[in-house]
Amino acid sequence: MAANRRPTLADVAREVGVSAKTVSRVLNEDGPASAQTREQVLAAVAKLGFQPNLMARNIRVGGPDTTVGLVIPDLANPFFGAVARSIEDTVGDRGLTLLMGSSADDPDRERALTDKFLARRISILMVVPSVGADHSHLKTHRAAGLPVVFLDRPGSGLSTDNVVSSNRAGAHDGVAHLIAHGHRRIGFVGDLPVKLYTRRERLAGYRAALQEADIPYDRSLVTSAHDRDGASAATAQLLGLADPPTALFAGNNIVALGIVTELARSKRRDVAVVAFDDVALAEALEPALTVVAQDAEEIGRTAATTALARLDGDRSRARTITVPTRLIVRGSGERPAPVLQGA
Repeated sequence: MAANRRPTLADVAREVGVSAKTVSRVLNEDGPASAQTREQVLAAVAKLGFQPNLMARNIRVGGPDTTVGLVIPDLANPFFGAVARSIEDTVGDRGLTLLMGSSADDPDRERALTDKFLARRISILMVVPSVGADHSHLKTHRAAGLPVVFLDRPGSGLSTDNVVSSNRAGAHDGVAHLIAHGHRRIGFVGDLPVKLYTRRERLAGYRAALQEADIPYDRSLVTSAHDRDGASAATAQLLGLADPPTALFAGNNIVALGIVTELARSKRRDVAVVAFDDVALAEALEPALTVVAQDAEEIGRTAATTALARLDGDRSRARTITVPTRLIVRGSGERPAPVLQGA
């Protein structure tokens, strides 16, 4: 066998002096073979470093692969990285391997990834849906028993399990915290696109907190950004208003980094900030960043255990599981509103 070629089933058979079919029976445990032959085959497998093609076997016998397919929007986002790690740990305990791809929030790319995963006959499919994606094409797969779970956002066109954060309640709590410190001009910097489920839910929580405090909703205080630079520019725009906000609510962790960057650049230490989702090194900032923290580990674990229960035969109705958020007070959200002259 050439040194640069992967060993094949035929190489193992040649090493032992038996047929390829005999080697296959031993490895798949689907036919008679003597103890001596089994021992010789396994020794040859170890010697040659042969790796069975599980995908090809599963397609041949009509069974699922031992893999879980996960589609997330952005591999670089720490939140989705933490969710994926928790999923991997949970399914790994069942001997399943996680395969992951990034959709870049593009429905076409998401569909292409799910099609590739389905072609592998995966055991479970988990998706963070892109805005505008239609998931009705998964109906036949789900009806055939494939567990499908949507994460972070509900899907469209398919009734299946969803695991989401308490986006509306969390945003409400963060904005109410700013209001409790005297702020009435509170800017909202949300994610893009504006139809994104998490953005809509967090904006709804923002508006609910204002309404409870009898603070009029001002559209000029609401803006959007999808990356750090965009959030910095949006922050500068808000601070440049004739009647600027005294506090800012960041719609996610990436937006929060842009807001903090712009406040530092412009030397604005008087603006209070609360962010939805925690940020790496948030405690190292000055002041430390107050956040509405999502439980990424619990989201991943809940999604994985829900999918595994379906794999084990749970045929109960599809459900949406909401994982609570938690307000972490660190300093940036406790800056008091300025006292107006003559007040």
